Amino acid sequence: MDYREAIQYLTDLTKFGYNFGLGRIEHLMGLLGNPHHRLRFIHVGGTNGKGSTSVMIASILQSAGYKTGLFTSPHLHSYTERTKINGRDIPEVRVAALIERLRPLLEQMVREGHEHPTEFEVNTALSLLYFAEEEVDFAVLEVGLGGAIDSTNIIPAPLVAVITNVGMDHMEYLGNTVGEIAQVKAGIIKSEGLVVTAARHPEALTAIKEKCKEEAAFLYHVDDLMAWEEIKVDSTGCLFNLKGSTRLYQELFLPLVGRHQLINAATAVLTIEVLERKGVRILAGAVKEGLANTSWPARLEVFGHSPAILIDVAHNYDGAVTLEKALQEFFRHKELVLLIGMLADKEREKVLRLLAPLARFVVVTKPLSPRAGDWQEMGRMASRYTASVFLEEDVHLALNKAISLAGPDDLVCATGSFYTIAEIRSLLIQRELEHSINMRKKGFLATK
Repeated sequence: MDYREAIQYLTDLTKFGYNFGLGRIEHLMGLLGNPHHRLRFIHVGGTNGKGSTSVMIASILQSAGYKTGLFTSPHLHSYTERTKINGRDIPEVRVAALIERLRPLLEQMVREGHEHPTEFEVNTALSLLYFAEEEVDFAVLEVGLGGAIDSTNIIPAPLVAVITNVGMDHMEYLGNTVGEIAQVKAGIIKSEGLVVTAARHPEALTAIKEKCKEEAAFLYHVDDLMAWEEIKVDSTGCLFNLKGSTRLYQELFLPLVGRHQLINAATAVLTIEVLERKGVRILAGAVKEGLANTSWPARLEVFGHSPAILIDVAHNYDGAVTLEKALQEFFRHKELVLLIGMLADKEREKVLRLLAPLARFVVVTKPLSPRAGDWQEMGRMASRYTASVFLEEDVHLALNKAISLAGPDDLVCATGSFYTIAEIRSLLIQRELEHSINMRKKGFLATK
């Protein structure tokens, strides 16, 4: 089995959809000899910010000299992005070999009467097996969906459980109130564990505190223990001082855009300080270096100029709130062209109510997902806020349309689902590559 065949096999498992519960992955990991029992984990959940917080934690641990695994989802361009060690994607040949090993076990499970594991469960098992075989010092796991019901929750008690925040997302699976959703997310809290949270919503914080009390776990709250001072926050990132629970950090730089990243950074650093209390040695210099080396594409990422193109995976309402603030505070432009494609199971109306009034033009496109639903309905929603709405099903053509509507001093903002932004980002990378080649050719010809 080569990589292409392995990924086709893995993606074919999406036909099993969302099927929550730990029974299937527990059985699968048992067939593998429970390799995850040999690992030390930092488990990161939350509604928004859990990915960037996970990346920051992993980067700091790597800078401190530890071999660090990182599991995140979904990916942008390649499935290998989901599973990294020290910032490097899992090799394609290793993915193929691991899927080839897992496939007969999956078939065995079905023969024995078990439900077939889902695509995400198989990917989780693959990553845990890879981390164990590579003998990582730490594995940072981002929760896929929820917490208690997520396949990553198969792990033994983590060194630290992190809940970044709790908002309204995936209500069809997690609950209809912030409190209900928080109860599910708090499922990653284990007996006598250490817990870090930046949650501020009263209902969420109450649910997390109650779970900690139930499990006799110790809670560290970011607002109580961390304080930061902005030096400069702009479209290049954040420069700030941070007063931690154990030390003071001067002039930290984080190359991620938006003030919301400051609380994510504080959450990551508090997690590191809690790890230190468990005997993990991490110097202040590693914190500074790790934050400075953090990379998390498609989060307020800018391409080109005249016009500049901003991309951001604001795939839910809370993400759109963050994007709206960033557009107002950090990105100067004459007019805004909004390019958007969201899944039908998201709060599309609320997102458009927030973002569409900022735009002179809105271009609506269709995400490449069976969950796209009636994508054209977004155009009708957007027309309530601006008269200039365009529908273009093909994402490539939609991007070209958005760019054609923008003047040199305008800003094109592309946002929505990972499916939409991944395709747009690939197109923009190709566009910049072609521009670079053309410029080099012109430079070569000018010297002839």
